[in-house]
Amino acid sequence: MNITEKIFHIGVNDYTIDLFEGQYKVEHGMAYNSYLIRDEKIAVLDTVDKAFGDEWLDNITEVIGDRAPDYLVVHHMEPDHSANIHRFMEKYPEAYVVSNKSSFLMMKQFFGTDYSERRIAVGEGDSLSLGEHTLTFVTAPMVHWPEVIMSYESMTKTLFSADGFGKFGTTDADEEWACEARRYYFGIVGKFGAQVQAVLKKAAGLDIERICSLHGPVLSENLSYYLGLYNTWSSYGVESEGVAIFYTSVYGNTESAVRLLEKELLEAGCPKVCVTNLARCDMAEAVEDAFRYGKIVLATTTYNGGIFPFMFEFIHHLTERNYQNRTIGFIENGSWASTAEKKMKELLCASKDLTFTENNVHIKSAVSEENKEEIKGLAKELMK
Repeated sequence: MNITEKIFHIGVNDYTIDLFEGQYKVEHGMAYNSYLIRDEKIAVLDTVDKAFGDEWLDNITEVIGDRAPDYLVVHHMEPDHSANIHRFMEKYPEAYVVSNKSSFLMMKQFFGTDYSERRIAVGEGDSLSLGEHTLTFVTAPMVHWPEVIMSYESMTKTLFSADGFGKFGTTDADEEWACEARRYYFGIVGKFGAQVQAVLKKAAGLDIERICSLHGPVLSENLSYYLGLYNTWSSYGVESEGVAIFYTSVYGNTESAVRLLEKELLEAGCPKVCVTNLARCDMAEAVEDAFRYGKIVLATTTYNGGIFPFMFEFIHHLTERNYQNRTIGFIENGSWASTAEKKMKELLCASKDLTFTENNVHIKSAVSEENKEEIKGLAKELMK
C-alpha cells in the first residue's frame, strides 16, 4: 500500500487471532504494521509478528525487488513488532539495525545477539538521512515499554508513532476508530498517562500531516481529533458526559437496584447511562467505559467477607491503570454482612483525586422502600 510516492505500508493483517496479548478480544483481527521508505537509502521500519515473517519479507521484495534495504529501524521491541529482526538481518547481511540503545539489550535477550558490528544507536533528536527523506528520532520511554522511540520524517511530515495511536482490528476493519483505539489505549497504555503527555508535548512542536502507528490505519485527516482524544485519555480527563454503572448480582436484587438507578438518572435528564454486568462483559470494554465517563457507580454484594470476584477484578484493573479524577457512587447488598462499600473504598484508596458520593445505597437482601429513596438521593447527587 502506497502511503506517499516513496513510503509504503508492508505490514500484515491477522484475521485468525482471537485474543491479543492473550487477553484482549479482537473480533476484527489485528494489524501488525511495518513501513518502508524507498530513497537513495532504503529503510524498513519495524517487523511483524513471528507467524507472518514470510509474508512480510515477500512484501519487502515486492516493493524494492532485488535491492537490499540499508536499515531496519526498530521503534519497539514487543515481539508483535520485533519477532523477525533476526530473519531480516540474516537475509540482508549488509543492513544496519537502528534503534534506542535499550533496544539492543532486549535484542540480546530475544535473539542472543545485540548486533554490535551492525547497529546504529539513536537518541532524542538524532537523525538518519536516507536522501530526500530524513528521520528524526523522538524518545518515548514507557509508552508503553521503556525502550520505545518514535520517528518523524520531515519531508512528508509523517510521524511513525510506535504503539501510540494504535487500535485493535485489521487495517481494513470497517469500524469507527475511536472505540477500538480507546479500548486499546486504556487496556495497554492507560497506566502511563504522564509519559504519553510528555510525548504529546514533543509532538506539538512538529508539523504532522499523517500518523503511522504499529497497529491500525494510517491517520491522515482531522489529526486534531485523534490528538485531542489522546490528550484527554492521557490526562485522565472526561471524554463523554453521563454515568457508567458497573454491577455484579447473584440473585437479581442488586441488578434491580441498578435498573431503578438507571431509570432515575434518565428521567432526571442524564445524557447517557451505560450499564455493565461485570460477570458477562468484555472486561476491557468495561475498563474503557470507566475511563470514558466522569461519574461511575459500583454495585455489588458482600461475598466471602469481601466483594464479588468480578467487581474485585474490575477495581484492580482500574487502580493499576492510575484511575483518577472521577466521582464514584456505591450500591452494596449484604444479607448478613454489609461490608461491600467499605471493601470497595479500601481497594480504591491508592487512587488519587476520587470523590465518593455521600448518598449511597445499602440493600439488605432485596430492595426496600427505604432503598428506593436512597436510589433517588444517589441519582440526584450524581446529576449535580
